[in-house]
Amino acid sequence: MRVVITGAAGFLGRKLTSALLAGGELTELGAVETLVLFDAVAPDAPASADIDVVSETGDITDSARLASVVAGADVVFHLAAVVSSAAEEDFELGMRVNFDGTRALLEACRAHASAGVRFVFASSVAVFGGELPAVIRDDTAVTPQSSYGTEKAMAELLVNDYSRRGFVDGRVIRLPTIVVRPGRPNKAASSFASSIIREPLQQETALCPVPHDTRLFVLSPRRVIESLQHAAVIEAAWFGASRTVMLPGITVSVSEMIDALGRAAGEAAVGRISDEPDPGVEAIVTSWPARFETTKGDRLGFQWDRDIDAIIEAFVEDDLAGR
Repeated sequence: MRVVITGAAGFLGRKLTSALLAGGELTELGAVETLVLFDAVAPDAPASADIDVVSETGDITDSARLASVVAGADVVFHLAAVVSSAAEEDFELGMRVNFDGTRALLEACRAHASAGVRFVFASSVAVFGGELPAVIRDDTAVTPQSSYGTEKAMAELLVNDYSRRGFVDGRVIRLPTIVVRPGRPNKAASSFASSIIREPLQQETALCPVPHDTRLFVLSPRRVIESLQHAAVIEAAWFGASRTVMLPGITVSVSEMIDALGRAAGEAAVGRISDEPDPGVEAIVTSWPARFETTKGDRLGFQWDRDIDAIIEAFVEDDLAGR
C-alpha cells in the first residue's frame, strides 16, 4: 500500500510518520509498503527496513508536482495548512494553502491516485464561531469567524462533494485544540495552550494571552494520531451522508490546565507563567466553542483523553522521555 502525508515536516506529520513506521500497517487496509512525505520544506525520511520512505518537497498548489506525489496512492493524509493567526494576518497565503491547496490535492488524487483513494483531511473546531448554542452537535451549522475557519469549512465541503461524486473516498476529522504540542510556539492562536504547559515543564517561562476562565475543547497529540489512522480504515458507509466527523475531546479552562501543571510539576512550574493579554488572540480563541456532543465520533469509535492530567502525562511520556 502506498501512503502519502502532506505537511509531513510539521509536528503531526512527524508523529504520524513515526506511528506508521512503528506499526507498519493501517490495520484492515494492510501493510504500508511506500510512505511518501511531502511538505514545503524537506521532511526527514527515517530509515526503515520494511517500508520505502520517500521525502518530497514542493508547493501544495503545484498541480504537476502533486501529480507525481500522489501517483498510485492508496491513502492520503492531508495535514498541510497555514495556521489560524497566520491565515488571519495574510489572507492570500491562507486561502492559497488552506483552500486552493486542498482543491489542487483533491484534483491530483482524482486524476493520478489509485481508484478509491482514501483522503483523510484534518479540519478544525475553527469552523464554528459567533453566536452558537451552548453545546455544539453534529448537525450544528458551521459559522466560522476567522479566515482559517472559513478556509477549513470550504475545504470540508469540497472533500464531501469529491466523495459524493466518487472521485475520492474522503474522511474529514475536525480536530479540537491540540494540547500539548511539542517543539516551539507557532502562529496558531491556540499556541499558548501548549506553551503554558510545555515551557514550564522544561524550566522555561511562558505567556498566557487570554483570561484564565477561557475554556477550550482539547485533545492530546497521542489521540489525534490514533484518530487519523482510525479515520483511514473506517468503512465509508459508516459516515452516512456527511464524511465529516467531530473528534471527541474534553473541555477545560486555562485555570484548570494551570492547576494540572501544578499537580504534575509543582508550584515552581506554575510560577513560570505570566499573563500578557493579547486582544487579537483572545478574539479568535473565544470565538471557538468549548462544549461538544460528539455522538457520531463516539459511534465511529474515536477516543478521547481521560482528563487534562492524562494529557500532560502523555506529553511527558511521548515528548520529554518520561522525565
